[in-house]
Amino acid sequence: MDRQRLIQTAREDLAHAKAGTIQQTPSHVEVPADHYVDETRWQQEIKQIFKRVPLMLATSAEIPEINDYKAMTVLGVPLIISRAENREVRAFFNVCSHRGAQIMPEGRGNTHRFTCPYHAWTYNLSGQLTGVFAEKDFGAVDRSCYQLTPMMCLERAGLIWVHLDPEPKLPIEDFLCQYDEALAGFNFENWHYFDSQVVRGPNWKIAYDGYLDIYHLPILHKATFGSDFPHRANYYPWGPHQRVSGPNPGLIEFEHLPDDEWPLEAAMGGVWTIFPHISIASFDGGGRGVLLSQLFPGETVGESITVQHYLLQDKPDEEGEKGAREQFKFLRYVVEEEDYATGLKQQVALASGAKKVVTFGKNEGGGSRFHAWVDLLLQTPDQELGALFKNPFDPLLSE
Repeated sequence: MDRQRLIQTAREDLAHAKAGTIQQTPSHVEVPADHYVDETRWQQEIKQIFKRVPLMLATSAEIPEINDYKAMTVLGVPLIISRAENREVRAFFNVCSHRGAQIMPEGRGNTHRFTCPYHAWTYNLSGQLTGVFAEKDFGAVDRSCYQLTPMMCLERAGLIWVHLDPEPKLPIEDFLCQYDEALAGFNFENWHYFDSQVVRGPNWKIAYDGYLDIYHLPILHKATFGSDFPHRANYYPWGPHQRVSGPNPGLIEFEHLPDDEWPLEAAMGGVWTIFPHISIASFDGGGRGVLLSQLFPGETVGESITVQHYLLQDKPDEEGEKGAREQFKFLRYVVEEEDYATGLKQQVALASGAKKVVTFGKNEGGGSRFHAWVDLLLQTPDQELGALFKNPFDPLLSE
C-alpha cells in the first residue's frame, strides 16, 4: 500500500483548506464539441482505448469463493472471469473451442465446470477441456489444443482488470501506474458485494466528465445532496487515473500527527477514478459503502451504459440491509434523474452544432486531464503504448 502518497495528498488538501486555495491548471482547456458526437471518433475510441487498455471488469467481492464466476459481454466481447481451485482469478473468452458457441449465460454463479449448451463440451474453471460428448463418435482430440482462449487479467487491491485484446500490447501492471497501491487502502478484497443495477446515459465522455466534476455538486444536486458539499476540488493523478478530493478542514485534527499515526480512512476520501471508465465514490447507507460505477460506450455515439455496484465494508444485518437498499435506490435517482438526464440534453445541444468547443476551467483539471489522455491514446501506435505507461507524465503540464 502506498500509504506515504495517501497521507501526502491528505496533507495537501489540508494545506489548501487552511490557505483557502485549490489546485488550478495553467489555463482553460477547450475540447472540440464534435468529440462528443462524431461517430468516426467514437469508433476510434472503442478500438484504440477500450479494446487496447485493460478494463476493470469485476470486483473480488463478486467472486470471493473457489469456483465462483462472472460471465458478461463487454463491447461485443463475451467473457468469463473465474476463481479456480488455487484461488487464482482467470479470464477467458466465453467461446467454446468446438464450434464457437457461447458457453455460459451472463451473470454470476458457482460451478465446478463450464458446459457448452450446444454440444456439452466441458471445461474446468482453469479453462482446460475436461469432457467431449460422445468422443468416440466425434474422434479423439488433443484436449490441450482445445482449451478456452485465455484473456490477460490481474487481480489487485480487490479489483480485477481484463484485456479485451487477445494479443495485448500493454502489461496491466504498467497500465496501473502504481494506482493499485493507493487503492489498496480500501481493503476491497474483504468487502461485501451488495447489489448491482444498470443506468443508461449519454455519450461515455459526457457521462465520465461528471464523475470528475465537483464544480456542479451544489448546483445540479442542490435538491438532493449537493448543498452538503463544496464546489472546490483537487486532482491527484497516477498516469491517467485520478483521485478527486478537495480542501478538507476536518483533517486539521491529524495535522500534528506523524504520518504513520494518521487513520487511513481519513486519507481515502473523495472520488477515485480508474481510466477510462471507473468511478469509486464513498457513501454511508447501511454502513460504510462505495458506489463503484462501470461506464461503457453504448450502441451509438450518443449512448452509454453504466453498471453501478454497491459494496459494503461489512455484511449488513437486517436494518443495515434496509439502509443500504434505500441508499442504492437514492444513488440511482441522483445519477439517472440529475446527472444523466442533464447529460442527455447536453448531448442533443452539442449535436446541434451551436457551439464548437466546450470549456474546462482552471478548477476543472480532472476533466482536462481525462480528455488529454483520450487524445493521447488515439495518437499512440501499438509499439509505443508500453513506454507511455512505463514512464507516465501529466499531459496538462508537459508543454
